[in-house]
Amino acid sequence: MRNDTVNGSRGSLTHPDIKTMAEVNVDVLRPLSRPGKGWWMLLGLCVLGIGLMLWSWGIQMVQGIGVTGLTSPVGWGVYITTFVFWVGIAHSGTLISAVLFLFRAPWRQSIYRVAEAMTVFAVMTAGLFPLIHVGRVWHAYWLIPYPNSRFLWPNFRSPLVWDVFAVTTYFTVSAIFFYLGTIPDLAAARDAAKGFRKKLYSVICLGWRGTDREWHHLSKAYIFLAALATPLVLSVHSVVSWDFAVGIVPGWHATIFAPYFVAGAIFSGVALVITLSVLVRKAFGLEAYLTSKHYDAMAKLCLVTSMIVLYAYLSEFFMAWYSGEEVERAAFWARLFGGYWWATWVMLVCNGFIPIMLWFKRVRHSIAALFTISIFVNIGMWFERYVIIVTSLHHEYEPFAWGMYRPSVVEMGIMVGSFGWFGFWFLLFTRLLPPVAIAELKEILPKPMKPVVSNPLVTAGHPGDMSNG
Repeated sequence: MRNDTVNGSRGSLTHPDIKTMAEVNVDVLRPLSRPGKGWWMLLGLCVLGIGLMLWSWGIQMVQGIGVTGLTSPVGWGVYITTFVFWVGIAHSGTLISAVLFLFRAPWRQSIYRVAEAMTVFAVMTAGLFPLIHVGRVWHAYWLIPYPNSRFLWPNFRSPLVWDVFAVTTYFTVSAIFFYLGTIPDLAAARDAAKGFRKKLYSVICLGWRGTDREWHHLSKAYIFLAALATPLVLSVHSVVSWDFAVGIVPGWHATIFAPYFVAGAIFSGVALVITLSVLVRKAFGLEAYLTSKHYDAMAKLCLVTSMIVLYAYLSEFFMAWYSGEEVERAAFWARLFGGYWWATWVMLVCNGFIPIMLWFKRVRHSIAALFTISIFVNIGMWFERYVIIVTSLHHEYEPFAWGMYRPSVVEMGIMVGSFGWFGFWFLLFTRLLPPVAIAELKEILPKPMKPVVSNPLVTAGHPGDMSNG
């Protein structure tokens, strides 16, 4: 499949319980059966979170955006912080899958399905926040450049319009990339399902039969989309970083933002892949397919991106000092020791110091330790976006314009609800689609030995056999 077969022990599954391709089908398709109580409890929590988000959003629409803590000078707060957080999560998923595929990483087979699903649902979550942040969401269609008789066009210099183009473009490519990779597995689910599910899978697998012609076309299309998604991810998240870099605001106006944001996106995304894959692994008994080899590789990637992010933090503080700009120096000094010192130090500890433990092999091979570190990383990455946005806006040039921003209950309710929204779709994914790629797992299984059958002609001493003289 997709010219991605890995020979030798590097890509093979070494778990002794995996022997046949039929066992792979049974194990990976097991999560699609009737869920247990734990799944229903998690789904209930996610639904409660969505209810909290809708209730908070309803209050904002009825009473106006003034119920939030957004005011002068801080016009961007928790909403844009959470938007950038989810965009970063989304970009990393496809980047992990596409880049690892193009470089033929032998350990991607077990994790890329979770990463791609995470991407699609994170984009769906991020897309809510520009709509929420505009306040009057019923006028959000003004952001779309459609022909109209009023000659009203969006302001293409507005970062909000950039985000609309970035999110919609990226969602389209990521959804196609994700769906294309699931087609062979949907056919496997169709063959094992009954009743309505069988009809559903028969439709969405597009009549897949696994012929050589179908594999050939799928391989070409997947390579094309992987090659397209990789530069798209880098460019789109750079656009998100330019939302800040084009602003003449202390702490924002810097050329480091594009690579800084891309590295942070990969960092947070790998951490969330670890979090989600550990939960999937434990809940559905997929320990044989998500091994310490996969987590060790993800931990190393997380460690590398953590070092890049920490370097970006230090370079920001150094350049603020080295530039000699008093306003820039004061802004970064306020980050460390001002009213938001606690958020800055949470960011530095979670993103810079805690990942240092990943240098140790024992930590990288401990599932519990990696799960804990991944949660801290994503807490730190949310606070990173909060620090960038809030501390720069609340402490700009003129002292009379300085002010403190405190999120309201409405904002926090919508932010918490966004995690429920994401979790709801991810739980549905685990019930409808195989969480691990079946077709690619079969490629790296040891090939079955063919039975040796003696030639009856040789055994009987056929007169045409030259070995008998």
